[in-house]
Amino acid sequence: METKELLFNLPPIVGLIPLIIYIILSFKEDTHPVVNVFLCVILGAILVKQPILQLGSVIADAMGSFLALIGFIIILGSGLGSVLNRTGVAENLVHILMDKIGINSEKKAIVGTMVTSVVLVTLLGTMAGANAIIAPIVIPLIASMGITPSTLAVIFQGAGQTGLFLGPFSPPMVTLMELTGLPYGKVLLFAGLPVSICMWVVTFFIARHIQKKTFGLYKFDIEESQSGKDYVATSETKRATTVFLLVFLSLIVYGVAVKSGASYAILIMVTVAVATGIAGGLRVGEIAEAMFEGMSKLIWLFVMFVLFEPFLMFVEQSGAFNALFDLLQPLIVSSGQVVFSLVTSLIGIFGINGAAVAQAMLMDSLFGNMVSELNINMGLWAAILLVGSQITSFAYPGGDMLGAMGLAQSKDVKSMLKLGYSIIVTILILIVILAIIL
Repeated sequence: METKELLFNLPPIVGLIPLIIYIILSFKEDTHPVVNVFLCVILGAILVKQPILQLGSVIADAMGSFLALIGFIIILGSGLGSVLNRTGVAENLVHILMDKIGINSEKKAIVGTMVTSVVLVTLLGTMAGANAIIAPIVIPLIASMGITPSTLAVIFQGAGQTGLFLGPFSPPMVTLMELTGLPYGKVLLFAGLPVSICMWVVTFFIARHIQKKTFGLYKFDIEESQSGKDYVATSETKRATTVFLLVFLSLIVYGVAVKSGASYAILIMVTVAVATGIAGGLRVGEIAEAMFEGMSKLIWLFVMFVLFEPFLMFVEQSGAFNALFDLLQPLIVSSGQVVFSLVTSLIGIFGINGAAVAQAMLMDSLFGNMVSELNINMGLWAAILLVGSQITSFAYPGGDMLGAMGLAQSKDVKSMLKLGYSIIVTILILIVILAIIL
């Protein structure tokens, strides 16, 4: 991309100011993500002397960007989740999974809830949406086993988030494939599975530990959810569930086989929603209403992703990324692959906050040149991007952590931070191991 001369002939490194301001604002609780990005777009435009009155055309071009595509996929996933809710498919899937495992002990209750959360998040492509569906259904089932709200909150975040690392057309996986150029199988092999397995193991043992510490101290308020114990699926729900699984899995297998691109996810979401809705007895208009109802909840995220494209473009046009590379190159190159992997992961986890997909794009923009210079294995870079963008939610009591607590009726932040830092330490050890062997 062509580098532009900055306002007042400022040095290129000054072009990082919008990025620094974005990072600072993203950690403030009283700001909105869309407002944060928009302010940084304006500042970036001023620095590279982009005419403000022509920003409309820049944003219009951004509508066709990869980030806008990911944002659209995310809101379509929310729409699909709404259809699954209205047809009863989501509730039926939860009961099927829990019944298959057979919840008759604390250990099975923990494992059953973990499996259910991972599967639903993988199918829906959203952790908050899937756990919101699961919570009122599993709470009555696990409460009888003595599972506490603190334990459930740990499971929802620790296990649930890994569902995003497994699906071939989930936003994080699509982003990693785009940034690294690797096919789904290799991204799953080098990044998705290793990170997920570590998180499952840590979550299970931390959940067992938290359960022992909080048993008898906290309990669920389950009066409003008692009906979950006597659930019986209707014939329409059973039919819709069968159609959902057959159509969804068939399209996934076909997409992987023919190496479909990110846009294929749009076809999956729409086709599955329509097929499931019709099988569940909904009219086409009702399916559309359900889709738009679900999508409307995340429209802000789509707008933010569209704005993120010119934001990154202006920083890149300033030459700031190249200037940063020139500044850090001697230190990073002399330190070697292991130190680079550890430092970039830590910067991603603790130094950049915001939407995970946007974090991955930022990390790739910041360190992409160094990856080429050090000849970093793309599988390792995929793992670093996944860790740096997704594990941030375990470092601070942010939206994902507090959302999991709210759904689980928990106010126990201490237990969540125990989980978070146990996962961070374990994942960083994994990154070091991958950096040594790859």
